[in-house]
Amino acid sequence: MTRFSFRTWAFAGFLVPTFAMAFALYLQYVLLLEPCPLCIFQRVAMIAVALVWLLAAIHGPTGFGRWVYSLLATAAAGAGIAIASRHVWLQGLPPDQVPACGPSLDYMLDIQPLNEVIATVLKGDGDCAAIEGAFLGLSIPAWTLIAFAGLALVSLAVPRLSRSESTS
Repeated sequence: MTRFSFRTWAFAGFLVPTFAMAFALYLQYVLLLEPCPLCIFQRVAMIAVALVWLLAAIHGPTGFGRWVYSLLATAAAGAGIAIASRHVWLQGLPPDQVPACGPSLDYMLDIQPLNEVIATVLKGDGDCAAIEGAFLGLSIPAWTLIAFAGLALVSLAVPRLSRSESTS
């Protein structure tokens, strides 16, 4: 079996969320699906995963340093899992239990401190409960949840998969 270097795995770990972000931008600017606040937070988590792996690819650490990057990427993916899970949960609520739609993220950032904006967004609202796109019966946030879970699992496996190599 061919083993890939840590840098190759890290670069792949950068490319996957980068393509996910490109697809999100395609949905927004080509298909005109406006992202809700929870979608924006999922994008932030996806970008965080990509940046961790980009730094890992550039640095090319050995030994324990590989685990540091792996755990940082897993933590970012874990945050994405939490946000996407909340989003999927909101979309599954009966219509009479969906929270009312709130103000836009831009407006909230203008009038509230960041910690209050984060708390408000994570509660979700009617905008986040709306399902605007689906593929194979799953909403976009459900697919994002699957992507974050895959990224987390691969992030944990990368140090093991490239472990026997002493240099990258």
